[in-house]
Amino acid sequence: MTPSWEAGADLVVVGTGVAGLTAAITARELGLRVLVVTKAGAGDGNTPWAQGGVAVVLPGQHEPGDSVRRHVADTLVAGAGLCEEAAVAAILADGPAAVQRLLRGGARFDTEEDGRLARGREGGHSTFRVVHAGGDATGAEVERALLATLRDGRIPVLEQHIAVEALRTPAGEVAGLLVLDAHGVPGAVRAPAVLLATGGVGQLYQATSNPEVATGDGLALAVRAGAALADVEFVQFHPTVLFTGAGAHGRRPLVTEAVRGEGAVLVDHTGARVMAGVHPLADLAPRDVVAAAITRRMVATGADHVLLDATRLGGEAFRRRFPTVHAACRAAGVDPAVDPIPVAPAAHFACGGVVTTVDGRASVTGLYAAGEVARTGLHGANRLASNSLLEGLVVGARAARAVAADLAAGRLADPRTAEPAELPAAPVVERAALQRAMSRYAAIGRDASGLVEAESVLDAHSVHRPLRTHQEVEDAALAMVARALVAAALERTETRGCHVRTDFPRTEEAWRRSLPIRLDAAGRLAFFETVALGGAA
Repeated sequence: MTPSWEAGADLVVVGTGVAGLTAAITARELGLRVLVVTKAGAGDGNTPWAQGGVAVVLPGQHEPGDSVRRHVADTLVAGAGLCEEAAVAAILADGPAAVQRLLRGGARFDTEEDGRLARGREGGHSTFRVVHAGGDATGAEVERALLATLRDGRIPVLEQHIAVEALRTPAGEVAGLLVLDAHGVPGAVRAPAVLLATGGVGQLYQATSNPEVATGDGLALAVRAGAALADVEFVQFHPTVLFTGAGAHGRRPLVTEAVRGEGAVLVDHTGARVMAGVHPLADLAPRDVVAAAITRRMVATGADHVLLDATRLGGEAFRRRFPTVHAACRAAGVDPAVDPIPVAPAAHFACGGVVTTVDGRASVTGLYAAGEVARTGLHGANRLASNSLLEGLVVGARAARAVAADLAAGRLADPRTAEPAELPAAPVVERAALQRAMSRYAAIGRDASGLVEAESVLDAHSVHRPLRTHQEVEDAALAMVARALVAAALERTETRGCHVRTDFPRTEEAWRRSLPIRLDAAGRLAFFETVALGGAA
């Protein structure tokens, strides 16, 4: 099926979360013609669900002794040896200016009585440096402010349009995008630059903190366009997602780590502390450590959840500081003032993704990525809490500037040379079967036999078909990403960060490297040691 309409732009941005909106706004400020595409409504992505805040060291407003260098050090520790230090330093150094731009754009963050921004503390942070809004509604406020700026700038947004395939020139450069509307009608956007800001992969699993749109579309599109992925085996499971029953599937309410930052502690059903003696930071250890400790305790006790005791915070104080969490708890019949909160780990954040520089450039000319879909080298094997909104703000802006520079230098293709667009065909796996297999065999604890079984399930339920509907595009993306994740998890025969191999429990120095993966000449996923990874260039 050929496109029924065409449009043109200098840059097409896919996604309306923090990274995509920041990129679109910055690109328009630089004078570029921008078109934004999103498969749902403009505010329906993952950003509005972010609770904790933005980790940043603001001049004149930071804790005594804190610094960007200390923030870098905390990030490197959390990343378990796979962060790229130059990328971490570059992104975090840009954080203060990025947050100040957001504030000038109308974002309203919580303040102390003296007018300074209030700061919380989360797992892995050595001090209080997480600025927040609405108590625990930071993502919603960031999204509100950026959408308002986008609309004030009259930047066009194609809602209910899913990105299917990159348009490419005979030389393989990306030069536009093929999209489908909600009725399956295809259209083509010709543009010398495509920026993916499509978010994560939470829907690979039965239980996740992510909304229904987090199906890995951008990763699959990038792979089919010839780009490389890396670190896809590292999926961070948030330790404390509200447990609402063993049969609950899909998006589950998050209980932000900032609750533990204010003094709440994890206990099992006997009242014994879960994190006692596990890590020097105890309940504020990095997320991979806490999630693994909770999982071990659940296995040891036969329970399907543990408890987060926040009663010492005081009922009214808890409600004021964490209104979103409080409302979710009360909806589930839990009163945090007197009841410990039932929690369990659930899929949360993809630490890897499309290999890019810190300026968002991917390994294919004309293709850029920012936010959770991108692997910049910031997160390594495990993300430091609240670095994600910061990354979206920083890399979204840097990617827009990179597009403008590449256009001015004549480094991008003429979109008129893009080859005719046709809807692709790809392997599609029945979603429920995929999610069951990934949750059972490729979640927190993995071993070779289970990962091989996951591959078998994917093979058994795979059907090659044209991608003519939103669901088929999503299911094909989930199938592609699941295969890449399982392949990388099998290849990495060690435990590191949020990749836990129960048959290889040690961390091995020989595996202190990333595994770039892309399609080979035969169209199969394969590892390539020669792909340049991330960095500050």
